[in-house]
Amino acid sequence: MDNVLKPYKGYSGYVHYSPTDEIFYGKIEAIADLVTFEADSAKQLRLEFEAAVDDYLAYCREEGKEPNKPFKGVFNVRVGADLHRKAVLVALAKGMKLNELVTKAVVRFVEEPAYI
Repeated sequence: MDNVLKPYKGYSGYVHYSPTDEIFYGKIEAIADLVTFEADSAKQLRLEFEAAVDDYLAYCREEGKEPNKPFKGVFNVRVGADLHRKAVLVALAKGMKLNELVTKAVVRFVEEPAYI
């Protein structure tokens, strides 16, 4: 995706452009707090993103807090009735629960470079 900065120290940033203000701006994703960054060029934006990550990690160390947003491991996915039915049937045919099928699919998608 073009709007996501490549990870730095395990953190990614989602980027927007404001034509009114003529700036790029973004925020660090999947952290416990709201941390933003901005710049007036794409190259400078990368530097500001990295500085924001470094500053945030230093802040968390000083405060003794976990920087990563806690995730429960549970989420709802809307796939449509037909895909839901097909997934249930495939799971049954493979002798597994739907949750296991979906978990394997997500693991495959996020861990195999060919899918990213």
